[in-house]
Amino acid sequence: MADREILRLEAVDFVREFRQILTGIDLTVRAGDRWAMIGPNGAGKSTILSMCGAIEHPSRGSVHVLGRTLGRVDIRELRESIGHVNPRHPLRSPLTVRQVVLTGATGTTELMPRWAPDQETGNRADELIGMLGLADLEKATWPTMSQGERGRALIARALLTDPPLLLLDEPSTGLDVAAREQFLTTIDELHQARPDLATVLVTHHLEELPTTTTHAMLVKDGRVHASGPAPEVLTTQLVSECFDHPIEIEHRAGRWQARALVAG
Repeated sequence: MADREILRLEAVDFVREFRQILTGIDLTVRAGDRWAMIGPNGAGKSTILSMCGAIEHPSRGSVHVLGRTLGRVDIRELRESIGHVNPRHPLRSPLTVRQVVLTGATGTTELMPRWAPDQETGNRADELIGMLGLADLEKATWPTMSQGERGRALIARALLTDPPLLLLDEPSTGLDVAAREQFLTTIDELHQARPDLATVLVTHHLEELPTTTTHAMLVKDGRVHASGPAPEVLTTQLVSECFDHPIEIEHRAGRWQARALVAG
C-alpha cells in the first residue's frame, strides 16, 4: 500500500481579508512519503499545512485528505485521523507527560472533564511514551519539561490514534543544537518504525530536515517554486531562487546544509 494516496491539493488558492495568500498550490503525498516544505518567512507554508490538517478550507481548488474532500466531510472526525505537532501548543495546565499524550485521544489541548481512557488507549499511550524516550519523565509536568521533551510528548500525542498522516509545523522551534539533533533522530526512528506513515514537515532551515526526508517543496510568495524528490529540489540554484539570495547547498551523510555565498 506504499502508493496509496494520503493527501492531494489541486490548484488551491487561499484569500484572507482580500489578500491572496496562496495561488495554484498542487501537492500529492502518498503513504510512506516524508515531505519537507521550505521557504522564507511569510511564504505561505503554514497556511498550506493548515489545509493538509483540515483546519483551513481553500478559497478555490480542492483539498483531499485521506480520501475525503474538504467541504464535504465531518471536519472533527477527519482531524482525528491526522497527527499534528505544533511546538506552540497552547497548553497552560501542569499536565503530566501521560496526560499530555492522552489528550490526543480527544483532540483537545486540556484533559476533558469526566473523561477516562479505556485500557487499549492507556496501553497505547504507555507504548508511545516508551518508544519516544519519555518513560523517565513520569513525574514531570508540562511547565517543567524542556522544549525537546515537549516536542517528543507532542509527537506521542499526535500518534496516539495511529494516524496515517503526521504534520510537523517547524518542530525544531526553540531547541538548542543538541535537542534539535535528538529530535531529528526521533523523527528518523519513527519513520523506520512506521514505514507507511506519511509526514509533512514545515521549516525554513534545511539543517532541520531528517535524513529520512524523501520529497521537498519550495514555497515562494504563496506559490510552488519547485516540488519533487528532495535531491532534485534542494539544489543551490532552486534554493537560491526561492530565498532571493545566493545559497550553497550541500547534501552529506543524509543531511542538508545551507551556506550563504559571499561575492568576491
